[in-house]
Amino acid sequence: MFEKSKTSTLAGVLALIVIGLVVVLCAFPWFWMFVSSFKTQQDIWAIPPNLNANTLRNYETAFGWWLVQMGQLMRPGFAFYRFLINSLTISLTATSVTMLVGVPAAFGFSRFKGKFMADNMLFFLILTLRMAPGFVEAIPIYLVFSQSILGGTAIPVVLMHILFTLTFVVWLMKGFFDEIPRDLDDRARIDGCSHFKTFRLILPLVKPGLATTAIFSFIFSWNEFLLTLLLTGAETKSLPVAISGLVTPAGTYWGAILASSVIVTFPVLVFAIIVQKYLVRGLTFGAVK
Repeated sequence: MFEKSKTSTLAGVLALIVIGLVVVLCAFPWFWMFVSSFKTQQDIWAIPPNLNANTLRNYETAFGWWLVQMGQLMRPGFAFYRFLINSLTISLTATSVTMLVGVPAAFGFSRFKGKFMADNMLFFLILTLRMAPGFVEAIPIYLVFSQSILGGTAIPVVLMHILFTLTFVVWLMKGFFDEIPRDLDDRARIDGCSHFKTFRLILPLVKPGLATTAIFSFIFSWNEFLLTLLLTGAETKSLPVAISGLVTPAGTYWGAILASSVIVTFPVLVFAIIVQKYLVRGLTFGAVK
């Protein structure tokens, strides 16, 4: 018994060490980016690396560059807020629409089997939308929208984000709905509930899945670069696209890029912290029955 307890303790310690190493490996790049955003250009490239983080010059450079890009003599940081609003508008709109459309669709694929859903054929056809690399479809999409009145606005970007993220939402949420016993549906039908009311009754049971799907959809839309670069204009670009402008023929402003990257990650971190409780449950949903 003592040997068994000792073995369990040792296994627990090894598990904690492995988890700690994984956490350090995952968190270190962001930590180094944050520290380096307060360094001078010389300290950023210093060998050996140092922790001389004592300047706000990079943030001032980033804000000043964003101001010049807007071509308007306004208070510092104005352009940053414009790009931030653009990113939030695009990501929140795309995430909201994909959740509103994708979640009921996933429920239908999970619960109904009809002529067009036999052997999950329709479900497979929807998933094929994500199988082609994005750059293959980028040029045709750009040519279509560039010739329309929507060219240079945020609407084409939102539409494309919805199109590419919707399949992911349907695929992921279908797995969560499949974990809910169908006995609940049968009981609801016996009580006279319609399919829509049954859907509303089951929806609270998949809150972890909703949180997980929403945050991944938001991250996909927030980080998407290629289509946003091609379809937006000077005043509708998102923060990731705006940051790419810091790579200039005169040189690359690494400090300003690091400062901008730190700022860009904060909305995602805040969103993840808000839904953290449901996110953890969603990632382990169905693991233990």
